[in-house]
Amino acid sequence: MRLISIWMVRVLAASLLVLAALAKLSGFSSEPLTLTPPSTPIPREFFGLHIHRAFSTTPWPPVPFGSWRLWDARVHWPQVELRKNEWQWDILDREVELAEKHHVDLLLPFGETPSWAAASPSPAALNFPRPLRGEIVGDVADLEDWRNFIRTQAARYKGRILYYEIWNEPNLPRNRVIGTPERMLTLAREAYTTLKQVDPNIKVISPSPVNPNGIDWLDRYLELGGGNYADIIGYHFYVRTRPESMLDLILPVKEVMRKHGLGDKPLWNTESGWIRNELTVAIDPLAQAPGWAARAYILNWAAGVQRFYWYAWDDDGHDSIPFTNEDQATATISARAYGEVQKWLVGSRMESCRRQGDATWICRLTEVSGRPAVILWNEDHTSRLDVSREWEMKTLTKLSGEHSAWSGSQFDVSELPVLLEGLPPRH
Repeated sequence: MRLISIWMVRVLAASLLVLAALAKLSGFSSEPLTLTPPSTPIPREFFGLHIHRAFSTTPWPPVPFGSWRLWDARVHWPQVELRKNEWQWDILDREVELAEKHHVDLLLPFGETPSWAAASPSPAALNFPRPLRGEIVGDVADLEDWRNFIRTQAARYKGRILYYEIWNEPNLPRNRVIGTPERMLTLAREAYTTLKQVDPNIKVISPSPVNPNGIDWLDRYLELGGGNYADIIGYHFYVRTRPESMLDLILPVKEVMRKHGLGDKPLWNTESGWIRNELTVAIDPLAQAPGWAARAYILNWAAGVQRFYWYAWDDDGHDSIPFTNEDQATATISARAYGEVQKWLVGSRMESCRRQGDATWICRLTEVSGRPAVILWNEDHTSRLDVSREWEMKTLTKLSGEHSAWSGSQFDVSELPVLLEGLPPRH
């Protein structure tokens, strides 16, 4: 009876933790909040994309971006090393050429094991339900195969691919065989050492967990010493509600990094967006989606995230905030907002970013010219804002790119961010 009671207490405690996490992820907080952005100018590489079929059918995106993560781009280990020492480089060669042509840098993630190199039995043998995407990822049977794959690939693209990510979402069920912090530490150590031997200029991103339980996974991984084998800490800040709820993941991850003495290392959001599900299907494609895409980037930078790779440009209708129409080429209104917010941010310094008690956000910038600017929005409704005379704002730019003169003392702030700009300083 006592054992049952203890079990019930544990179940109740776990349930309360889940409910608390879900409540936080709902994003519906109106408490004032002040973020401390990085002091450096915002680089174009902060704006990243995933493109699945650039090597074949997808035209190069018409919107600007500075970095490209090659996940779901047909260049995972099983698609490159078909059998031991039997290589197929056609697709990756093409993607590297495209990146160089368009002056974007590449991040190549690891995250799948070819069947010939795997130690684990099949999903059927494990009697484990098939995950949402793909089969269970098997463990690497021989670490020399892992080292050889990494060494061969890094040597082929030395000086052309400078960023490698150790594993994709290790805490998900599909990685249950290989994705423990302990096993990831072994793979990361071998990969980090091998990559640095090939090219000391290569930067290594830690395995990138996802979802609220990924915070505990990262905490354990860093406790084991994972920070010794990473130049950058990675995470996937997916949420199911409005972009402000990303902060309920980003800020705890930053705290975990500080806890383990890694607060000075960069934090990258190596994959995020809004995958279609029962909650995200309700996102209004005109009144909300463009604003959510823009706000996600503004808030990630404000919270200290130094790269953000949007998933995805050509994702076959699985996104609730799609960037292309059905032709996988024509930019949607959300993609155009992604391009417009880059004009606001790239090269500027974000001086501050804060949420008022009515859920209105005020983020202050200093542009390259020295001109002051303010980005304004409200999380979930339209509110009237008394604009400070100290700002001396003269022009207004909407997320659509519409630009006009502005003067006044009050402004109606909605879910779609706007940019108010002052005059350049006199010299």
